[in-house]
Amino acid sequence: MDWLTAYKIPVGQAARAAVDWLTANLAWFFDGLALVMQGLVDGLLFILETPHPLVVVAAFAGLAWWLRRSWSVVALTVLGFLFIINQGYFDETVETLTLVLSACVICMALGVPIGIAAAHRPKLYAALQPILDLMQTLPTFVYLIPAIVFFGIGMVPGLLATAIFVLPAPIRLTHLGISTTPQPLIEAAQAFGATKRQILWKVELPYALPQIMAGLTQTIMLSLSMVVIAALVGADGLGVPVVRALNSVNTALGFEAGMVIVVVAIMLDRIFRVTGKRG
Repeated sequence: MDWLTAYKIPVGQAARAAVDWLTANLAWFFDGLALVMQGLVDGLLFILETPHPLVVVAAFAGLAWWLRRSWSVVALTVLGFLFIINQGYFDETVETLTLVLSACVICMALGVPIGIAAAHRPKLYAALQPILDLMQTLPTFVYLIPAIVFFGIGMVPGLLATAIFVLPAPIRLTHLGISTTPQPLIEAAQAFGATKRQILWKVELPYALPQIMAGLTQTIMLSLSMVVIAALVGADGLGVPVVRALNSVNTALGFEAGMVIVVVAIMLDRIFRVTGKRG
């Protein structure tokens, strides 16, 4: 097989050359992007860290009631936060929530418009599919290498790697919701003289809302799955004690942090889950 390996396709060399070129020529762009992302993280951290922990618990309980109108979800949210405070992981949980919420802001702000555009342009979605497959299947550790080169160590590279990994979910689910809008609904709106913009806002988006919210839930869950990986590049949060437990083979610490991550995932899933059916 020497004849096959003698002419190795320079995939790695091409990637290194691309990263070197970007570092040399677009440093200003990455500095600005880092500034924006760090500002988003710092703003959310300030909002969540400044009040008393019980005020944050009350705020999330109020959000749960506003979104779900269910006392069981409110009780689950309160009990979950009380468990987190009891275990001594409130600060780490706030940092993880900051990473998750920042990733949600970025991914939903990009994913929903791209999904809408792809639903209206089948050729665009066909071109996007291999890119989305690559983003979801490429090992996430690979994202961390250029992220460290561009942004150094801290929350920003962890947020960037999380956003790249998570972004395909809202794009795909938004595309699914918009593209499956029943044609009779669209034709009825057209018959009453609705413009394309009105059809989008009055017909397609309301019909696709459950799928879009499912994309938000998937974004939250996938972001939480990245907290440990993000901790490897200096991101704060619940991934830090997990990595520390792994390095020291500390079973108690690992299970404590792991259970807190599970509790956070369950709370956020119940708060943002959409159970209503489309009519």
